[in-house]
Amino acid sequence: MTVGVNTRKPPFYDQPPVTEVACSVLFPPLEGFLSAYFGLLWERFQPEYKFCDDVVPITPRIEASDPQDADLQIKLSNVPPLPRVWFINQDETRIIQVQRDIFAHNWRKVKVESEYPRYEYLVKAFQEHLTKFNNFLVEAELGEIQPLKYELTYVNQIPQGEAWLKFEDIGKIFPDVGWRISHERFLTGPQNISWNAGFNLPNELGRLNISVKTVVINEHPVILFDLSVRGIGTYTSRERLQNWFDIAHEWIVCAFADLTSEEIQTKHWKLRR
Repeated sequence: MTVGVNTRKPPFYDQPPVTEVACSVLFPPLEGFLSAYFGLLWERFQPEYKFCDDVVPITPRIEASDPQDADLQIKLSNVPPLPRVWFINQDETRIIQVQRDIFAHNWRKVKVESEYPRYEYLVKAFQEHLTKFNNFLVEAELGEIQPLKYELTYVNQIPQGEAWLKFEDIGKIFPDVGWRISHERFLTGPQNISWNAGFNLPNELGRLNISVKTVVINEHPVILFDLSVRGIGTYTSRERLQNWFDIAHEWIVCAFADLTSEEIQTKHWKLRR
């Protein structure tokens, strides 16, 4: 059974502002996973993922509201570091990320014409890649993945000129983050804005974290709107992974609709009614 915020049909947008989606799983560190295994693993994902790169490892994100995460942080701190490795596909829109305790799959928008492939496709690809990774671990006698935490993240970019011109226009997009405009105010328009909020999912399934902030990307002002759900609840087996991600996705989609104005959704992101 899906645990959601309501029974309404989730909204659908023909032109959503999403620029990146990431699915990931955190698991106990694979202490036997040495750097040489990265090359052998990469062969499993070729020729689709033909490029490779080393990046700085991710530090697992710990939720202060979850007391279980305090013990988790202590356990993870004793693992010797290895680089995080990216396997990148031909058009650089999809990335498989691997490190000793995290496996992730990202989609990112690299060109204006890059089309968001939709959640159903991305979560299916994530599961397929995760299964291939787990099979590799079993064959190499390195163990199996035992999920500790899941994470689903959506990154949205709203550039200047699309629904807003000045930072004080932010209330037109996010009614809950409005800026009162008045000639009698002491403060003039802000030079930057940052707003964060968190919401617990039911049944201890996780936490929805929301961030709205102004940034500059390639010398152009942008409003960055991030929605991320982290947790696991009782969905600790890989067989139930899809159920957890479906719930997390429902929360993200409904939160996106709840926090943004319907006028902007309809005019700029082509909300289907």
